[in-house]
Amino acid sequence: MHEIERLLKGFERFQQHYFEDQPELFDTLRDGQRPSTLLIGCSDSRVDPALLLGCDPGELFTVRNIGNLVPPCTGSQEGSLHGVSAAIQFAVEQLRVARIIVMGHAGCGGIRALLAQPADAGHEQAPAGRDFIGPWVRIASPARRHVDETLAGASTAQRQRACEQAAILVSLRNLETFPFVRRGLERGQLTLHGWYFDLEAGALLAYSQRADGFLPLVCPLGRENSSAKN
Repeated sequence: MHEIERLLKGFERFQQHYFEDQPELFDTLRDGQRPSTLLIGCSDSRVDPALLLGCDPGELFTVRNIGNLVPPCTGSQEGSLHGVSAAIQFAVEQLRVARIIVMGHAGCGGIRALLAQPADAGHEQAPAGRDFIGPWVRIASPARRHVDETLAGASTAQRQRACEQAAILVSLRNLETFPFVRRGLERGQLTLHGWYFDLEAGALLAYSQRADGFLPLVCPLGRENSSAKN
């Protein structure tokens, strides 16, 4: 019960801040949401996007899942549900967000699960109810293959970090398979960004196409920031 009470106390602080001290925000949000950013992040409890980025309610439309993954666009099939794809479509077509950020992070358990699978693991489905994690993280199989080909002799930590960042690029490529995303990009109404939260160093990196790598957006404390354009 102690943990439940702690959560309730947290809501009371939220209530005090937004409904008593600063009621103006929710006065506007009652009419609907108008976020300018869709952020696709990991479900990891250490990487809450709104907390990391200092956002108030209504600023981010957020999708969180194991490994911050985006599946490729596939047609709706009977018996298949597409929660992530539906959220992306809603954000782009209904909310008309201006940008989509895929934010990965260091120490990702989903990527660790992907790397722990046999290299030749296929997409065959396990019996119903047996395994949902394996098929899901295999969305990032191209990232795993890239790491196997380029960092075969690297340490476990190096392979993990490289795969976490490569998986962000897989999700960005998969975003471009959605027709409504492509239209937004072609019309200049939408931009895509790949971010990486280094929770060990306390830094935020962004993928730069020009550098073909992740560069600091916000450096660790005590170090000078660099700009990463993408």
